[in-house]
Amino acid sequence: MTGSVVWLDEQLLPTDEARISPFDHGLMVGDGVFETLRVYDRVPFAWTRHYDRLCRSAGGLGLTPPTGDALRAAADAVLAGNQLTDGRLRITVTGGPSPLGSERGTVDPTVIVAAAPMRPLPPSVSVVRVPWTRNEGSAVAGLKTISYAENVRALAFALERGASEAIFCNTRGELCEATGSNVFAVQDGTLRTPPEDAGCLLGVTRALLLEECAKALDIPADEVPLAPGALAEADEAFLTSSTREVQPISHVDGAALPAAPGPTTAALAAAFTELVRHDPDP
Repeated sequence: MTGSVVWLDEQLLPTDEARISPFDHGLMVGDGVFETLRVYDRVPFAWTRHYDRLCRSAGGLGLTPPTGDALRAAADAVLAGNQLTDGRLRITVTGGPSPLGSERGTVDPTVIVAAAPMRPLPPSVSVVRVPWTRNEGSAVAGLKTISYAENVRALAFALERGASEAIFCNTRGELCEATGSNVFAVQDGTLRTPPEDAGCLLGVTRALLLEECAKALDIPADEVPLAPGALAEADEAFLTSSTREVQPISHVDGAALPAAPGPTTAALAAAFTELVRHDPDP
């Protein structure tokens, strides 16, 4: 269910009154970027990291997002207007109304801030590899754009096969990412995840696990190219994202992993929960 109010171009509006142009470049050609943040106790978690990534993605497309202060005020207004204590917050910036075709217009970007409750997630997830690849050399590799058609198709492929998340490799045949999550494999006590040049989006939760949680627990961690079968062959594996947090993988292509969660996954999940509790903007 969507919230009862949204922020649209500097206005807080009832959701059923919010309108964007049918010529908006985000709608017509997928020209836009976004961020999704978890909200805990009315506070968007890791705001600074998410805003910095929004600016990086926007810069990659040649868009200029609002200032951090302006967006934070909009986010707080949306959360208050929806009386939302815990949930998800989404910030979207598009190219705004533009001519038909790929050329962008000269107006300001469209800015939308919306919020909604979180749906409960299962304790573990089953994943399948899809037959399509991420292009690590793409102009939008590593940017969080609203062009999600590939993800929609891949997720449908996974659901048709009894899984709930899809895993992409890149054009080099390396493990890359899931549709909206980063992937981690644990082998012999070492944590491994694909590096930036694999073409994956560098998730905020991914960074916090590597920079904060794994270090605090003295768990060895490597950002290294991974073979397509790395998840299936791992002692344990998991996904990370702002909404999933740390979610164990139970099955890969229908085959069960030895443990879900395994001891390393469980320890990292607990450490992340503590980080959220003690630092809302790490």
